[in-house]
Amino acid sequence: MPQPPVQVGSGWSSLALSSRLRRGAIELFFLAALYLGYSASRLLASEDFAPARGHALDLRAFEAVWRIDPERWLNSQFVQHDWLGLIGSYWYATTHYAVTIVVLIWLYRRSASQYVTARRALVLATLVGLLFYLTFPTAPPRLVGGYVDVLSLHAPSGWWGADASAPKGLGGLTNELAAFPSMHAGWALWVALVFVRAGLPRLVQGLGLLYAAIMTIDIVGTGNHWLVDAFAGWAIVLAAFGAVSIWERRSPVVAHEEIMLAPYPIRPAGGIHEA
Repeated sequence: MPQPPVQVGSGWSSLALSSRLRRGAIELFFLAALYLGYSASRLLASEDFAPARGHALDLRAFEAVWRIDPERWLNSQFVQHDWLGLIGSYWYATTHYAVTIVVLIWLYRRSASQYVTARRALVLATLVGLLFYLTFPTAPPRLVGGYVDVLSLHAPSGWWGADASAPKGLGGLTNELAAFPSMHAGWALWVALVFVRAGLPRLVQGLGLLYAAIMTIDIVGTGNHWLVDAFAGWAIVLAAFGAVSIWERRSPVVAHEEIMLAPYPIRPAGGIHEA
């Protein structure tokens, strides 16, 4: 015999909302802890400038061989056109974090399964990037010589100091020898891939790809990365999405996390009638 419907009142909606808010708070705490751990771990990297400069010169030589070395020209454009340098500085110091957080929140509200996959890919890519920072320190163009530190030029007009994009007074808490790979570029491509995987309209997908392209131009133009750094960041994010997708297809625990993130808890069998 079929089970009789379960009679519940408005408490069901309150329970669903409470569960959703609690899980959202846990997600925010998790991501904040990840970011703080990521930032703190970067300080464990070597501060020896000689090998970091050597790696940077190797990357520049590689680009020259393949004729993909636009750093000097782009950097000069950001210096000669003051408005471009100022906008580029704000873009570099702000969008990397703000856009990623906004997209994470939007995706969390839109789709549990898509959010879980995207979050896992972001975490994996970030950890791989951190591994490179610890084992392959690389100086950015602005520290090598012959390039201008655009963010430093515009520090009086922004909230960042003269040390990378760290807030004023906190320059000592950042690792300036972490150019390879560029997770600015990697996270920007992550945003574009989220839009594509979510099946958004072509215009929105195009805007996501445009965002990734502008980020790449900006990180090179401001003197913070080599072009190869961006390519490496892209490759890591693509590989992370691929690895996560393969793992999710084979892992029996994936569904459990998606259920926890679902907009509403699983309702009792037999259906529900609102009182």
